[in-house]
This record gives sequence, C-alpha cells and structure tokens, in this order.
Amino acid sequence: MSRTFPRIGRRRALQGAGAGVVVLGLLLWWLLPLGEDPPSGTITFSTGTRAGVYQEYGSRLRPELAKDMPDLRVRLATSNGSQDNVERVASGRADFTIAAADAVAAYEARHPEAKAELRGVARLYDDYVQLVVPRDSDIRTIADLRGKRVATGLPRSGVRLIADRVLEAAGLDPVKDVEAASDGIDTGPRQLEQGKIDAFFWSGGVPTNGLRDLADDFTFRFVPIDADLVARMHDRDESTRYYRATSMPESAYPTVQNGYAVPTVAVSNLLITRADVNVRLTEWMTRVVIKSRDDIGEKVHSAQLVDLRTAIYTDPLPLHEGARRYYRSVKP
Repeated sequence: MSRTFPRIGRRRALQGAGAGVVVLGLLLWWLLPLGEDPPSGTITFSTGTRAGVYQEYGSRLRPELAKDMPDLRVRLATSNGSQDNVERVASGRADFTIAAADAVAAYEARHPEAKAELRGVARLYDDYVQLVVPRDSDIRTIADLRGKRVATGLPRSGVRLIADRVLEAAGLDPVKDVEAASDGIDTGPRQLEQGKIDAFFWSGGVPTNGLRDLADDFTFRFVPIDADLVARMHDRDESTRYYRATSMPESAYPTVQNGYAVPTVAVSNLLITRADVNVRLTEWMTRVVIKSRDDIGEKVHSAQLVDLRTAIYTDPLPLHEGARRYYRSVKP
C-alpha cells in the first residue's frame, strides 16, 4: 500500500536543508580536531607519584590526545608532585603538568622571574587534604600528632607543602615535634597498615585509588582539619590564600566515612605550561582536556569536575594564549 506524503515547497526544503547543514557543522566542529593538520612532535607531561590522581589522570589523558593528535608523542614522567612539577615546567624539563595553586604561588614567590614564564591552561579539580590514621588510633586532632611518626609526603611534593603548613597552624614544628617520614600515596598506606607510621598526610582528588585500595583490607579513619586551622594558615603568606575550609564529601570513601563528611582544607589544581609553548598545540591540548572530561571521569572521578565555565580561572597564572583562543572560540 502506497502512502501519499504532503508536498514540501522548494523554499522550505532549502531552509530545512540549510538548518541541517548548520547543525551538522556545529556537531563536527565540536567532535573533530581543530584545523586540518593536528600538531605533531614530542612533549613531556609531568604527572605525579604512582597510585596518585595526577599519574592516573595523565595516563588516561594520553590516549585521548592521541585520538585528535595521532602524530603527537606524549611522554609521561612520574614526579614527587606539585612542587616538583612546577619546577620541571619552569625549567623546561616538562611542557605540561598538573600542580596545586598553592605550589605554583609558592614557586613564584621564590622565583619572581617565573611570573613571566608560567601560564595556566585550565583549572581542573580540587585536592582535599586527607590525614589518615588507624581506626583505633588515639589521634583525634592535628595537635595529637605531637611525638608521632607522621608521613608528610615526598620532598618537593604538594603534600609536603600543605602538610607542613597544617602542622604549623596547629602549633607543631614539622621537624622537631613529629617524626616525619617521606612517604607518599604509593608507600604511605602500606606503611600505616604495617604499623611503621602512626599517620600520613595525602592531598589529592577524591577518591584516590591508593586509599580506596587500602580500605579493602585495613580499617582506618580521617582526622578532621577544622576551619580555624585553615584561618591560621591564611596568615602565613600570599600563597596560602588558595586554601579554603571545606568538607570531604561523605561519598568519597563510603566504607570509611559511614555517611559523614570530614572537615578539611582544599586547594585547586591547575593544568599549566610555559608562555613559549606553541600556541596552536596548547589550544588543541585545552580542547582535548575539556572534551575528554566524561571519558576520563569514568575512571578518574575527579576529572568529572572539570568544567568549561570554571576552567578559565587559573589564578595565580594568566591564561596561555592558546588556551585563551580555545575558550573564546566556545564562548556563547
């Protein structure tokens, strides 16, 4: 049985076809790479410690970059963390990295000339300070760490920077009043489980796999960091203004927190580079970071928080020109 369809006028048909082309064009603009020839060459992306969020994020980002820039070779380099990362980019040993805003500001305070060199690409997600102790520990406050064996992070790590400041805000000398150990998220959890340390600091996105794995076979809890301590941290220097009092969501580690949020301090993470890094490469890098949020976020929960509306706020660094071009291109 045949059906008779209403006739569509030539003008309406052309209008409909034109609208379809526009929609298709916009869709292809979002999905396809910028321009005709993707950037090529080799870059170094400094990540972080094994079992940490920086390392996992970098490992997930590399194949996403390869989809749009198949001729770009991305070398991942593990590091001690934020302070190490900033130094590597500033010195030219890495082209891109992730670093906490306080570590960036602290580096610029020590090296004023870096203000002309370092640039922001995107604000990514927040790090939460996580002070971990065995569930039956007598440590209830930061002050209770006096005389204890405490892992305060690797040298030149963001953890070390913020852990020392938390201890000082509580009236403790990080060198004299605790027995400091240089363990990061790669070794700290097992050291705690084996009783070789009494507590360890970690600063990272939540959940962090190193802690989630520890929760599978060891009972621990988080020590709260109260807002008054954060207020005291703000009195130290300009770089401490990037700390804010908040609470680690109860959903971060459900089997550990049992429905309770944990008062703590947070600081933003930034994707950074140098002013002399190729503008077009940085534009493509920015686009892939934003576009791959959901795919990476399936495995790295923190990546789900990357947001086009807030990515441009890379204080204390000005935006790289390539990143600026991308954000302008997608501005409504």
